[in-house]
Amino acid sequence: MAEEVTAPKPSKNFRKGSLVRVNRKAYQNSLESTASDQCLPEYIFEGPGEVLMIKGEYGQVRWRMPVPDVWLRVDQLEAWS
Repeated sequence: MAEEVTAPKPSKNFRKGSLVRVNRKAYQNSLESTASDQCLPEYIFEGPGEVLMIKGEYGQVRWRMPVPDVWLRVDQLEAWS
C-alpha cells in the first residue's frame, strides 16, 4: 500500500477581497524574484492590494492603480494593516 503524498497547504488563509501587501523578505528570497524585474515598484510592498482569487498556493492580486493584476505565492503575501 502506497502512502498518499499531499502538498502542504499555505499557512495563511486569505480569501477573496482580503487586503494584502507583498512581504519584501519573502519575495526577494524566492525563485519568482529572479525571473522578474529587479526594480520593483514600491506600491506592492506598501499595499493595499486586493485578493481576487486563490488557486492552490497562488493568489491573484489587483492593485488600486492602473496596472495589470499579478499572481503571487500566498506565502509571499501578508495582511495589510
